[in-house]
Formats: sequence, C-alpha cells, structure tokens
Amino acid sequence: MANDKILIKNKRATFDYEIGDTYTCGIVLTGTEIKSIRQSKASLADTYCLITNGEVWVKNMHIAEYSFGSYNNHVTRRDRKLLLNRKEIAKLQKECENPGYTVIPLRLFINERGLAKLVIGVARGKKQYDKRQSIKERDDKRMMDRLFKK
Repeated sequence: MANDKILIKNKRATFDYEIGDTYTCGIVLTGTEIKSIRQSKASLADTYCLITNGEVWVKNMHIAEYSFGSYNNHVTRRDRKLLLNRKEIAKLQKECENPGYTVIPLRLFINERGLAKLVIGVARGKKQYDKRQSIKERDDKRMMDRLFKK
C-alpha cells in the first residue's frame, strides 16, 4: 500500500532559509486530501506554520482537489493541523520567539504504514549575499562532479 516514491519537496526552502532543527509530524487530513497526496498533487510553495493555543497549523498548503471527489471534495488551501508532542510544540514555540526565525515545511511524504507525514524545520531567512554564496557552492559542486565523473 505504501509508495516510497511519493515525496513532495519545498525546493525554495533551502535556498531562501538556513534550516536548523527539523521535526517529522503527522498531519490531519480528510479522505480526498490523502488520495490527492498519493497522486502527488500537492505543493509546499509559499507554505508556513503557525503555533496558536498550543497547536501547530500549516497555512497555505495546496492540495489539489481529488478528481473523483464529487460533493465530498476538500478546499484546496485550507489550514491543516499538525500532530506533535507537547514538548516538541513548546520547543518550537521557544525557538520561534527569536526574531527572524520561522517554521516552514520541508517535505511531505507517505510513510511505510500509508500515513502522510510532514517534515518541518526551524528556519532563519538568508540575506542576498548568502543566496549568491549558495549558488556559487552549488555550481562548484556540479563542476567538480563533472570533472571527476570522467
């Protein structure tokens, strides 16, 4: 039942942010949402997490409507609750109180039991010169791989 190939990444996260601690958490979904995720019809672009009243919510996550969903279909960009322990939530809240830090989703995947999991990370925004450095390191690595591959 589980498909290891279902992996949805937030590709802009590592470019725009420096990632600190990461947590793997469950996500509360409806039936048509999990079916759309199994078809890889989800996106983590422009997604972020908020901590309110001791609960973690993921905002602006796009899960496309299920094609066979009829009137039971879900709203594509609704807020979804994340499932974490109280200690993890308290730690996340403490880390986010520092200025410049936020919680962003990094990956969405289906585990071996068929459950949807979301990897979130505490992130700090990069400056423009940090982004240029990241691009240069990526290009240097690509060039080295090209040279040593021959």
